[in-house]
Amino acid sequence: MSEQFSRLTNATVSNPAEYGPLREQGPLLRTVIDGAELPVWFVVGFDDCKEILHDSRFIRDQSKLPGAEGPSLTDEILKQVGMPREYFKYFGLLTLSDGEEHTRLRNVVARAFTARRVNALRAGLERTASDLHAALSAKGEGDLISELGYPLATASICELMGIEEADRPQLQDWIMELATYDPERFVPAVRGIVEYFKDLIARRRSEPTDDLVSVLVKPGGMDQDLLVEDVIISISLLLTNTGIAPPAYFLGQAVLSLLSHPDELARLRTRPELLAKHAVPELFRYATSVPTGGPLYAAEDFEFRGCPVKRGDPVVPSLVGVNHDPKQFSDPQRLDVARDLGPGIGHLAFGSGSHYCTGAGLAELETEIVIDTFLIQNQGMELAVEPDQLQYFDLPGKGTLLSSLPVRF
Repeated sequence: MSEQFSRLTNATVSNPAEYGPLREQGPLLRTVIDGAELPVWFVVGFDDCKEILHDSRFIRDQSKLPGAEGPSLTDEILKQVGMPREYFKYFGLLTLSDGEEHTRLRNVVARAFTARRVNALRAGLERTASDLHAALSAKGEGDLISELGYPLATASICELMGIEEADRPQLQDWIMELATYDPERFVPAVRGIVEYFKDLIARRRSEPTDDLVSVLVKPGGMDQDLLVEDVIISISLLLTNTGIAPPAYFLGQAVLSLLSHPDELARLRTRPELLAKHAVPELFRYATSVPTGGPLYAAEDFEFRGCPVKRGDPVVPSLVGVNHDPKQFSDPQRLDVARDLGPGIGHLAFGSGSHYCTGAGLAELETEIVIDTFLIQNQGMELAVEPDQLQYFDLPGKGTLLSSLPVRF
């Protein structure tokens, strides 16, 4: 008897208004999401998702399962975009690892995201945001994703990693190509990034500076047995890809959310003290920077809240779904810049547990600075098109993202 499962479009995955019927089907929904043809268990409830993210019976590395066969979801998506297999090894190193291996890799990445290093970026990012606002307002119009989100996020992550300013425009262009998921653009961009970091690693080995790559390649340094060239390239690709594209699109979505809720924007302008502690966390809950979390795999056969999960079954958390769960949030489809999300973070936009996003603090800082610069300190910016004319594009098997945010000043 063939397995029964539903199909979800990427647009549905990213639309909180369509989650009502999905919640009625139980804590886990067996489905296929367009662009990734493997059936998954889709998680839409806040408590269910948080429990799974902390449950040791779910792991990230499918290859560690006894008798594991077939491609992982990550491999399936790379195959869909025509990625040569020789490049598969550079994807998912940290997000698809578990246990001691993950802890060691995460500790390496965390060196770039200490609170001290992130806080030290504030003044520079404020200047960058102010300069970008001045340039856009002088022009009278622009796209806040390509002309604000991407350059600001690129400046942030490259400053943390120590990538020279002269190299940043090319790196930004490659990351923008990756976000298209167009094989004719995606594959050359990955090749370019890999070759760039091979060259940078060689340069830092011969002439080290005070940056992250120099620390990673330093002979006799911490975790040197772990940090072979392929691993350093994987870490660098992870940091630049996740540190540029998701924040760039989220910043556009966050601004759109406030422009679409003029009463809440007026409230925030009247009470700017709400920005950091209430409005920014609420924007991450409401707009959610990425629609779905990374896949997990059942390490054994068991029942999860009545659902028969088999060993090897992939489980995908819907971050949009859990952040709009009416059992967790009052009136979840309403943006409330004064919402109290309770102790801790209060949302799952950055995940939870051992795989909690290491760049969360940087993402929050970027959002605070952009909202303050573009919507509080400076006013008068508005959408240049009607909301129903905005364009979105598919992230295969993951949801959709806003393509551009045309505004005028």
